[in-house]
Amino acid sequence: MSTRPMNAADRGAGPYLWRFSPLNRTLHALVIVSFLGLVMTGLPLKFAYAPWAHALVGLVGGVETAGIIHRICAVITFGYFLTHVGNLIYRLITSPNRKAIVWGPTSMTPQLKDLQDIVAMFKWFLGKGPRPRFERYSYMEKFDYWAVFWGVAIIGTSGLMLWFPAFFAKLLPGWAFNIATIIHSDEALLATAFIFTIHFFNVHFRPEKFPIDTVIFTGRATTGYMKEEHELEYDRAVADGTLQARVAPPASRAAYLWSVVLGFISATIGIILVILVIWALLH
Repeated sequence: MSTRPMNAADRGAGPYLWRFSPLNRTLHALVIVSFLGLVMTGLPLKFAYAPWAHALVGLVGGVETAGIIHRICAVITFGYFLTHVGNLIYRLITSPNRKAIVWGPTSMTPQLKDLQDIVAMFKWFLGKGPRPRFERYSYMEKFDYWAVFWGVAIIGTSGLMLWFPAFFAKLLPGWAFNIATIIHSDEALLATAFIFTIHFFNVHFRPEKFPIDTVIFTGRATTGYMKEEHELEYDRAVADGTLQARVAPPASRAAYLWSVVLGFISATIGIILVILVIWALLH
């Protein structure tokens, strides 16, 4: 009798194939660590009236320590954001095929096919058609990407205004800080809800992904996984003869363990925080 692997990226036959570069994986790890730090130190301020807020602040070392952690995580956020943007600019400058970066099958830019895939997905849900075949990035992954990109830009800008009010007060009227406070608070809550529900469901809690998918941590997945999740990308690699160059060795035991541990810790913390937020909103 066959057994289902705990890690969704291990399912299916065939050798492992590279999907994400070391830079992709490092930046995503920084996203996880900084985001968890920001949420754990920011939510107690927004829901200060909730009993759990005081306990959470105590857990991170008190109000002053929470503020320090929040700012450190903000610096990390600006760091990975600027690194990602800088890498995009570098690729645009040096790539012989610049169009492929901003458009085409390997781009994160939303395209007509993504809309067609959404329609096809709902038809598949209703039993009216086959499951859509995805490229390197599905519409779900693009939605996740742009939600984070937008969120970092908006939350980061408003956060800087609140962090350095004396500087920005020389440039902006006083009412701008009231708006920045509202935006920073509500956009952060929206980001928290999105990441810990929609994003977690898309990448971990869907039946075919449950209980965890570590491809973003190890950077590789089986051929069977790639055929199922990103069939068009796999077919293109076969057609242009680049598939063999993407064959990867299995992840080391250490890499596999830290990937699984980080994934489960992140999911657990996220679920607990969502429950606490819902509880605070209902009371």
